[in-house]
Amino acid sequence: MNRFLVVSAVLAASAALSACGRNGAAQTPNATDPARVNVVEVPDTNIVQIPDAARFPLATVASRPFADQLHVNGSIAPDVALSVPVLSLAAGRAVQLLARLGDHVEQGQVLVRIDSPDVSNAISTFQQAAADDLLARKQLDRTQLLLDKGAYAVKDLEIAQDAEAKAAVALHTAEKQLLLYGADPKNPSPVIDIKAPVSGFIVEQNVTAGTAVKSTDNSPNLFTIADLSRVWVVCDVYENNLSQVQTGEPASVRLNAYPDREFHGRISNIATVLDNATRSAKVRIELPNPGGLMRVGMFAVATFTAASATPRLFVASTAVMRLHDRDWVFRPEGGNRFRRTEILAGITAPDGSREVVSGLAAGDSIVANALQMESAATNQ
Repeated sequence: MNRFLVVSAVLAASAALSACGRNGAAQTPNATDPARVNVVEVPDTNIVQIPDAARFPLATVASRPFADQLHVNGSIAPDVALSVPVLSLAAGRAVQLLARLGDHVEQGQVLVRIDSPDVSNAISTFQQAAADDLLARKQLDRTQLLLDKGAYAVKDLEIAQDAEAKAAVALHTAEKQLLLYGADPKNPSPVIDIKAPVSGFIVEQNVTAGTAVKSTDNSPNLFTIADLSRVWVVCDVYENNLSQVQTGEPASVRLNAYPDREFHGRISNIATVLDNATRSAKVRIELPNPGGLMRVGMFAVATFTAASATPRLFVASTAVMRLHDRDWVFRPEGGNRFRRTEILAGITAPDGSREVVSGLAAGDSIVANALQMESAATNQ
């Protein structure tokens, strides 16, 4: 009797479960049944259809050799080898200023006049030495005369000769000191003329009329004169670009003042120590300055071109469109269908074409004017 009750209960439970399954299947679709899944097709937003596609000409991606170029900023500086400082070895006071910053001066031209106590002392020493030398020569002549008459011994003549020789040395030294200060021994004056040692432009001035002029050990140059027939362009090249520049390689320079002219020079020096703040090295370009067009301090843009060229892909710049910080082109897919394709664009060549780093291959065809294609697709 107990066994019969158990079997009956099991059969009843199985029937209930089967009925429940049938009722549930009738109310809820089976999610795993492919026949009951609704597939919604999402259109490709990068596909555009243009009714009149013939009005959009195509451009071809071309491969051609291209030499890498690096553009850096710099400024014009005088050639140190052609720059001469103007100094005064005598201290004093500037009483007359005859040249100023920016003036062109000729060699020997008076730049400033200085009233110097050092020169006054040198004049006094020179005049005393001249008097001593005159007296020593007279004594020598007198001794020689008395020796000839037997009144003096030979040793007296030797003493007189020694005294005259020492006096001559003292006079010569005093005269040299005056000449070193810039004074004229024949017409000595405490006011001396400081003259230009070379011809050129005054690119630095540290003296004005009435100011004190100190000795060379604690005073800057009075002036600096530079021959600007040849100048430097000093540029800052970042650490990661240093491999693109080599000493002796050519470089071209453009100035804001003359945007239509290009000047050519060569790299003469690359600094061995980098600036810790900017992580850049000073690169120096030497170049001629015809007509003095390049002035000290002018802003310049230097271009360094690699010695060898490598194949690169290029396409017309109008074929590349910048959208949402990405570069895009349109590739034809037959008929009036075009696909908007993302690429990685590189530099712009001097002829205006744009480098294609990735996303296209040589010989690929793309729409020549991407912006017009985008505008036509948007206005449909």
